[in-house]
Amino acid sequence: MERHSLLEYFDNFLQLGRESAYIQRRGYRTVRWTYRQVAETAFQFARELEKRGIEKGDRVLIWGPNSAEWVATFFGCALRGVIVAPMDDAAAPDFALRVHQQVNAKLLVCSRQHAQPSIPALILEDLPKTLAHYSSAPSEPGAMKAQDTLEIVFTSGATAEPKGVVITHGNVLANIEPLETEIRKYMKYERLVHPIRFLNLLPLSHVFGQFLGIFLPQLMGATVIFHDTLNPSEVIAVIRRQRVSMLVAVPRLLQSLKEKIERNLEEQGKLEDFERRFETARGKPFLRRWWILRSVHRQLGWKFWAFISGGAALDVQTEEFWGRLGYAVIQGYGLTETTSIISVNHPFRLGKGSIGKVLAGREVKLAPDGEILVRGGGVASGYWHGRDLQPIAGAQGWYPTGDIGELDAEGNLYFKGRKKDVIVTPAGMNVYPEDLEAALLRQPEVRLCVVIPLPRNGNAEACAVLILRDRDLDPAPIVKRANERLAEYQRINSWFVWPEKDFPRTSTQKPRTNLIQQTVQAEMTNKASDHGIAGPLRELIARVSRHSGSELSPQANLETDLNLSSLDRVELLGALEDRYQIDLSETRFAAVNTVGDVERILHGQIPSRARYHYPRWVQRWPVTWIRLAAHYLLLRPAIFLLGCPRVEGRENLIGVQGPVLVICNHISDVDVGFVLTALPARIRDRLATATGGEALEALRTPPSSRNFLLK
Repeated sequence: MERHSLLEYFDNFLQLGRESAYIQRRGYRTVRWTYRQVAETAFQFARELEKRGIEKGDRVLIWGPNSAEWVATFFGCALRGVIVAPMDDAAAPDFALRVHQQVNAKLLVCSRQHAQPSIPALILEDLPKTLAHYSSAPSEPGAMKAQDTLEIVFTSGATAEPKGVVITHGNVLANIEPLETEIRKYMKYERLVHPIRFLNLLPLSHVFGQFLGIFLPQLMGATVIFHDTLNPSEVIAVIRRQRVSMLVAVPRLLQSLKEKIERNLEEQGKLEDFERRFETARGKPFLRRWWILRSVHRQLGWKFWAFISGGAALDVQTEEFWGRLGYAVIQGYGLTETTSIISVNHPFRLGKGSIGKVLAGREVKLAPDGEILVRGGGVASGYWHGRDLQPIAGAQGWYPTGDIGELDAEGNLYFKGRKKDVIVTPAGMNVYPEDLEAALLRQPEVRLCVVIPLPRNGNAEACAVLILRDRDLDPAPIVKRANERLAEYQRINSWFVWPEKDFPRTSTQKPRTNLIQQTVQAEMTNKASDHGIAGPLRELIARVSRHSGSELSPQANLETDLNLSSLDRVELLGALEDRYQIDLSETRFAAVNTVGDVERILHGQIPSRARYHYPRWVQRWPVTWIRLAAHYLLLRPAIFLLGCPRVEGRENLIGVQGPVLVICNHISDVDVGFVLTALPARIRDRLATATGGEALEALRTPPSSRNFLLK
């Protein structure tokens, strides 16, 4: 059956009804939306647009983090034929304002932090309450055709003029339909693993994030989980706790998760054993590998089985690591201009190291210089230029991607690098940075690297920018070993050790090579900034403190010079963990006083977070019943006999609904018993008492010096 608009898939939301569509955390609460709730909110939002006189062809700007409200707003616009202009949550305000002006948006729908006083806006978090007075009954959508514009996705950076890619309903359908055909072949097995759960860490402002967060999950009745941090510890915890089936992320996160798994094993003293098992598993059948390396599957949960990676190229070592563990690593390739997907790997027929086979319905060929050219229904209709469109495709409908690729005999496509990043040597040889990076990443001392071109006597020379596992190592022998794997014309003759734990990155976690190149060139010509603090860290602290980067010397005090409140420090801690994808100890971070201290804690000169074990069995039956029995038979009678407490104000808790935090001042551990006694049973019986990790660890594993009878 030929479809003409994305709205023809929207009926699935009503048919799936009470199936969970989206799960997300808001503070201490877990918010769940069913497919029907999303559909009903979309109908309500369409009625809000009608009331405001926003018609087909008008534009609405959506600016906020991933959420069910975001999805409902997107479909509400589609129901009216209103064009969506999605904005990255991390976009700079001045860039968002330029986009708003360029598309002449009639309405801004944004998170609370992005609200602009001068622009009519609805707050995403408040959307259900704001729209509650509208009918949620289905309404007849406007007549849509495949060539009607669905959205305008802006791709340029904050310093450039916004460049919007115009995507039509037909562009999206051209990519959904071949995937739907393949998915339906396996839907008879879906009930064995229902529900399939995606943890989507890609922004919905990007088309790839939309495919894995909106368009494809409804084809299989899947649940999408949104999470607001890329911290590897939290991602692993969410995968296990929410019984996630597939993780949707950029390659950088797969690398971070690999490093986190290895750090966990090292802290447990099991890394050497794991490495032996990992080597033993080489070449073994799937089930054998799974059994040998089951300790990692235990960390991620037994239901988890696949990574979906896109937005950048995944290095071979990371793909091999997860693949040998028994996980499917599904890579795809595409650009915003091709509505995200050009090629994709089949989850059950993976092409190792490839970015998949070309999706049905489009053509791909390689230009004489190796550039990937594509044409077909997925290629966007043009770039936004007011009411006019600037064409995207070139001669005979071929779109030049700017990427260099290879095709093998089986039709697998391989990504070799960006055409503009190719380094041309004085001998006229083409050097692809990805080949050099692959050789460097094979060295165990190298954690991350990028290869950039440096100008030398009118030509270019490859320079390796390295992040080493130990900053004190000499990079010369490391680069020498990497060169042994390269052809003579590819040899690396210059290198630079990056001073931070990670490279500066875009919102999709790609290294900002232009900024890296500028920094390296400045350092190598002795023109580096004299502030003493690395650029990306300086930018991050400046954003949180609302001070200019020029004020941030290593000696600057967070409290007296930058005026950071306790809440600002919490925001800074979270921003550091998210930006550098590391765990930091809240207790030790409280002792950080200066900007220099922040830099030292990132470099590991201040110990990172202590790990405490919190077993889940204490929250399960019959332990919960035993705990209640102990409270009512032992603790409660003792409190009344010895303390004779008098409780006042309990009536103030009559309307309190959970989850709640009960916070009170207390002097000793005995006070906990009085607090529990004062609370109503409906709260008391479900309350978890917070205890410091150090105290719990001392209870579970008493020090050997303690008397045996006191253990």
